[in-house]
Amino acid sequence: MENIIEYAENNMKTFAAKEFNAVDSLVLSKLSYVRFENIVPSFSDKSKPVKMGELLRAESFGSMFKDFRDTEHTRRFVYALAASPRYRNTYLNFYINNHDPLTEKQFSAVTFYMEDKTIYIAYRGTDSTFMGWKEDFNMAYISPVPAQKDGVKYLNAVARKTPRVTIRVGGHSKGGNLAVYSAVKCDQRVQKRIINVYNHDGPGFKDNIFETTEFLRIKNRIHTTLPESSLVGMLLQHHADYFVIKSCKHGIKQHDAFSWNVENGDFSYAQKISNGALLRSKSLNEWLNLLDDKKRKKIIDVLFDVLEKSENDSFVDLSEERDKSVASILSAIKNIDSETKKFVLETVKELVKLSVKNIFIQLK
Repeated sequence: MENIIEYAENNMKTFAAKEFNAVDSLVLSKLSYVRFENIVPSFSDKSKPVKMGELLRAESFGSMFKDFRDTEHTRRFVYALAASPRYRNTYLNFYINNHDPLTEKQFSAVTFYMEDKTIYIAYRGTDSTFMGWKEDFNMAYISPVPAQKDGVKYLNAVARKTPRVTIRVGGHSKGGNLAVYSAVKCDQRVQKRIINVYNHDGPGFKDNIFETTEFLRIKNRIHTTLPESSLVGMLLQHHADYFVIKSCKHGIKQHDAFSWNVENGDFSYAQKISNGALLRSKSLNEWLNLLDDKKRKKIIDVLFDVLEKSENDSFVDLSEERDKSVASILSAIKNIDSETKKFVLETVKELVKLSVKNIFIQLK
């Protein structure tokens, strides 16, 4: 069984021989995690788009793979794309990467000029920084979050720069959420040019956008893929139609796009989401429904305040210095005021109760 790295290494068919599919979307969505500063032009840069093979600059590798835990696999992935007959004639343009601690925003996107004369807009998912994950959690009580607003602006801006070109949009994790939100909320003239929207294990939405006119116009062009043990993709309200993909990993590790199985040029599909994942998502979503926006904000603020006091900048740092991190987190929890600590404990107890109830219902 292949993954998307081996798919890129072994697939010799150009887009003229085999049309763009959901695996290609995950490939480009995963590539958007790479840092392209000073390599791929931004909106303000008048340089020409960069060909895929031109990404292989040894002097840029240090910054390109910053904060990656799986640098070895990611580097192999980039090499495979640069060499591939399917991808090597793809060009990259309009790279953007904005981090704003004040608004708790992490937004990044890049546009691919495909050989089939279309463009693919890839929204980056959550990076390993606490700020990136905080914005994901903020989706539970804020709508839209800053990255969603930026996603709409980016799509409209790229469409203006590339008139009359057919558009695909996609992303993995939070990038999948941004792809759907942007395709729903973009200018109507732009929306008409979109042929596909790909959401790879992206979380749902605080508000029910699925009843809106904008969503209904593009509903049939949205393709959602989730791994069997999806956690992220099952959070909040979610589009009911999705395909389930087999993974070589277990549990939350299935969120890793490199773990998704590819067979004969397409994903290897499972029949349904695992019972454990359904139980977990049901309990989490029911728990969130018990909390109003103010309480959701308080829980999330406390969680990330504790993480920030752990003397680490990202989840990579947290895992690499585990003993030190655990000690600092325990110290931070101890210093939370009694009222907040009581609130946190009570809400977590409710989550445990819901989980036990749902386990009992499942066993009946």
